[in-house]
Amino acid sequence: MDLLRSLPIGLYLEHPVTWLHRIDPRVKLLWLMTFLIAPLLGNPFWRLALAGLLVLITLFARIPLRVWRKQMGWLLILCVFVFLLTSVAPDTLSAKHNPRLPEFCATPITQAAPENKDSKQPLKCQSKLPQPTAYKYVYLDHPGFAFLPRLIVTRRSLDVAVRVSTLVFTLIYSTNLYLLTTAPEEITAGLEDLMSPLRRLNLPISEITLTLTLALRFIPLVLEEVQNLVRSVRTRAIDWKKLGLRRSMQLWLIVSEKLLENLLLRSEQIAIAMDVRGFTTPNEHRVQWHQLKLRWRDWLALGVLIPFWCARWFVGGMS
Repeated sequence: MDLLRSLPIGLYLEHPVTWLHRIDPRVKLLWLMTFLIAPLLGNPFWRLALAGLLVLITLFARIPLRVWRKQMGWLLILCVFVFLLTSVAPDTLSAKHNPRLPEFCATPITQAAPENKDSKQPLKCQSKLPQPTAYKYVYLDHPGFAFLPRLIVTRRSLDVAVRVSTLVFTLIYSTNLYLLTTAPEEITAGLEDLMSPLRRLNLPISEITLTLTLALRFIPLVLEEVQNLVRSVRTRAIDWKKLGLRRSMQLWLIVSEKLLENLLLRSEQIAIAMDVRGFTTPNEHRVQWHQLKLRWRDWLALGVLIPFWCARWFVGGMS
């Protein structure tokens, strides 16, 4: 099993090049922050609309089905599970609902019969007043079976379920879509350009972006080392039942030490390679991977932000 290909989350799609790839990384970063901030204090309909908008963007970008099928499939299963679990969970309202008015009597009080002054007819009263509207707080109240507990779905629990599930989908999938269509060098170049005003505060912006670039490039090396160690353990056909818990822990500790040693060796090799090439400081040896320039599609994407936030303010606010 190839570990690098079995983890589709966060991988960069080099081919085919879609229109999302051609948008400036700074504009895509602004849209990413928009999708991360817009669900806050929004109503459930707005959150559902954001999740649907992400799906439409993926479809219109013509990203291959083989790429986002695994990503969206597992994420949808997770969101549906969170929705079902949260909808049947307690709604956290511990207040007991008491009737505001006294019991409503369906029949008026009748006077006692003249022959028997002590006897009175019983009153037929109902504890709940007739509901004048179609409003319901409890949508489902199932008593359950022998193996299934009581299921109660209220208005608040359903609202919380929609909020939590859509928030998980929006946060994870918007970030993954950004990483899918933006190269690591573009991400660091865009961050460096956006953080350039902080140079006036004597902050090491170039050093920070260089460290971020090396970290993003180092992640595949970490996955490769983990994959090699897992394969080496599998090829030895170790009988874990005979080893027991103590020896198994010792073996995995040895594997972890070997992993750390290999990663430190890779880091040292990268440092030596940069030192040999004279790459001592990023200010003296700057490497421009991408020329950041706003084009017409970038200005169009920035212009769409205005009606988007107007819709968020007037439609997606808390009701």
